[in-house]
Amino acid sequence: MNVGYFAVGIGPLAEATWVRAVAVNAERLGFSTVWAPEHVVLLEKYASKYPYSAGEFPMPVETPFADPFTTLAYVAACTSRVKLATGICLGPEHNPLVLAKTVATLDRLSGGRFILGVGIGWLAEEFQALGLSFERRAQRTREYIDVMRKLWAEPRSSHDGEFVKFGDVLSYPKPANNRGVPVWFGGESGPALRRVAEYGDGWIGFKVPPAEAGAKVRRIEELLAANNRRRADVTLAVSPYTDPITPDDLTRYRDAGVEEVALLLRGRPRNEAEIIAGLEQLARDFVEPAARL
Repeated sequence: MNVGYFAVGIGPLAEATWVRAVAVNAERLGFSTVWAPEHVVLLEKYASKYPYSAGEFPMPVETPFADPFTTLAYVAACTSRVKLATGICLGPEHNPLVLAKTVATLDRLSGGRFILGVGIGWLAEEFQALGLSFERRAQRTREYIDVMRKLWAEPRSSHDGEFVKFGDVLSYPKPANNRGVPVWFGGESGPALRRVAEYGDGWIGFKVPPAEAGAKVRRIEELLAANNRRRADVTLAVSPYTDPITPDDLTRYRDAGVEEVALLLRGRPRNEAEIIAGLEQLARDFVEPAARL
């Protein structure tokens, strides 16, 4: 069982000294992954419902949300082993050719440590501000992932789809393994789990308590079988998000089939020393017990 840290790039953790403190100490303490979320813009007034806290966004909309790729590149420069992941990147908000280059560059610079966590988004008003269709975001995501996988793997690529058309382009550098980057999908709904089973390399479920993890994993396994894929084809991770868990819950997650649990730091650290102390407490409570499972 692995334990990841969620997340850098929000609030004070958008500042360089705080990001470095998390990166260096998360690696020292044995955390498997450092996660970074994404919002391009937030809005003071919106009708969309945030899926994880009764519809309301759980922090002030003026909260800094750093670009996750720039932030994780900084984490990569501070570390040598810990994995880096977007949790999650709003895939349909990006130009896929630009995103493919950004992801490949980050993966290359980090020595192949990057995981592209992708979601289709929940904030319709953010899509409107970017001039994009909210209604077709799932279809856009599917095509964008197909495009990026071509650009990562092929020496020369062409594509003729609903959202993207290009011919005979070259995109370099390639990812570190010269093939691709793992794509994990976020989301807990039926369509989200189908995305994982149909064309994902992994899943990151948010606000998934131990009692619900088994049902989600079984559903993914059913969908994998229906798509002629193996359970070994995907990695399954969850985050309890803001809900507290105990060290004993790690066993429940493991028994449900979960391979990584991404944990938030409880409370609001005021300085670097408090961040390090919080990470050390998480390591004692969860990272060390998880390593023994």
